[in-house]
Amino acid sequence: MGNYVVGIDLGGTKIYTALANLNGEIVAEEIEPTTKDETKLLHQLGNMVKGVIAKSAVPKEKVLGIGIGAPGTVDHRTGTLITAPNLPWQNYPLKINLQALLRLPVEVDNDANLAALGEYRYGAGRGHKDMVYVTVSTGIGAGIIIDGQLYRGSSGSAGELGHTIVEPGGPRCNCGRRGCLEVMASGTAIGERARQLVAEGFGQEILKLAQGNIEAINAKTVGEAFLAGDPEAKGILNEVAFYLGIGLANVVNLLNPSLIVLGGGVINIGEPFLELIREELAEKALPQPYKDLTVKKAVLGSKTGVMGAIALALERFS
Repeated sequence: MGNYVVGIDLGGTKIYTALANLNGEIVAEEIEPTTKDETKLLHQLGNMVKGVIAKSAVPKEKVLGIGIGAPGTVDHRTGTLITAPNLPWQNYPLKINLQALLRLPVEVDNDANLAALGEYRYGAGRGHKDMVYVTVSTGIGAGIIIDGQLYRGSSGSAGELGHTIVEPGGPRCNCGRRGCLEVMASGTAIGERARQLVAEGFGQEILKLAQGNIEAINAKTVGEAFLAGDPEAKGILNEVAFYLGIGLANVVNLLNPSLIVLGGGVINIGEPFLELIREELAEKALPQPYKDLTVKKAVLGSKTGVMGAIALALERFS
């Protein structure tokens, strides 16, 4: 019957838990909204793990261990969640507590790292040794694969592409600094820019798509207006592509990867927006590292995080 691992994609809004065989094939899965109560959340994770094991009728002794991807700052060496903006935990020893609850070995890492690992092992990254996965959604993060290995940096915080500065003296970011890529080009930034435009009396097409509700305007609304040919939405996304081009060119010039994989809700706006990003990147990167570069859209969709968590568990426990 073989052995199995569990992968958990722990998000601020939902938890995706899956049991997989040693080939990384999912045999049972569960998705639930994330509990906001700090004591109940651990038990929710425990119950979901028990749930996928029970659903698959796999004996517990066949489960080798659990991989978890968590948002925010994670010390992967101790499995501690240091800061997790959308979870009720701070400096939380997730690995130790979940191991004690389930009597199974656990590994924890940052969600962007594991998204990179998921795409590398099972998605767009297959066939490459050097790859950078960049997610552009509520925030901007990156996971770096060098010579087939996840690169975490000396304290585990490599890949904070969203907090590289692309506009000195620009707007203040949540991290406290000014002009970070995240504050210039994330989904959050797109929504804010569009709402500001509408408040100034412009962007009527964008407002129409939000059914007249300025508060409902977000990156998705702007993306729809852009695809419908709205010049103001195009203006916003041209600027976003410009800043993403700077951030990605810096990655290409510094690391010379053979592949950049782009994922996250903002990238799902579609191919015309991806083309804008590619154009900006081509203009800003050095010719030598750029000539062998491929830029692809992530292919695993909503499974990226959980497949990365499965890959982590397989690396550690199989």
